[in-house]
Amino acid sequence: MDNLQPNFSFKGMALLFKIRDFFVPRREILKEVGIKPGFQVLDYGCGPGGYIIPVAELVGESGEIYVLDIHPLAIQMVQNLVAKKHLKNVKTIHSDCKTGLPDNSIDVVLLYDTFHDLENPDEVLKELHRVLKPDGILSFGDHHMRKTQILSKVTNKGLFKLLRKGKRTYSFGKEK
Repeated sequence: MDNLQPNFSFKGMALLFKIRDFFVPRREILKEVGIKPGFQVLDYGCGPGGYIIPVAELVGESGEIYVLDIHPLAIQMVQNLVAKKHLKNVKTIHSDCKTGLPDNSIDVVLLYDTFHDLENPDEVLKELHRVLKPDGILSFGDHHMRKTQILSKVTNKGLFKLLRKGKRTYSFGKEK
């Protein structure tokens, strides 16, 4: 956790994300995932929380959202957003890898624009494999990586297999 982005830089990134989200709403990206009411969703590397509101609308009151980030400011921003929007089904996790969630408990993991920056990507993939349900989806997107890099890095340990490529995301399933 030593390579944390400075708060000023993180706030600048959060502002850029708001502009990005205006032009490409997060709901458009989430359409590729297939999130349904009642789902348990983990947003791994949630940043300032751009996906929280659309995911909350998709999972409804019967679903739960877990948001994890290494940066304390990300967790604070998400907690402020959750309080402002009165969301009761969002839980924050401050961590650089481990989620603390039970095995096979998550329907969908969102792993967007984070993987290229992970200190221990293989450990993170093991953790995500552990918490995903057998038929769960790892929804992956990282504009810092080429398609060949994404496919090899996510599938090379035999934990995940590519299910489909969407316009902006890759959907991976657990290998049995």
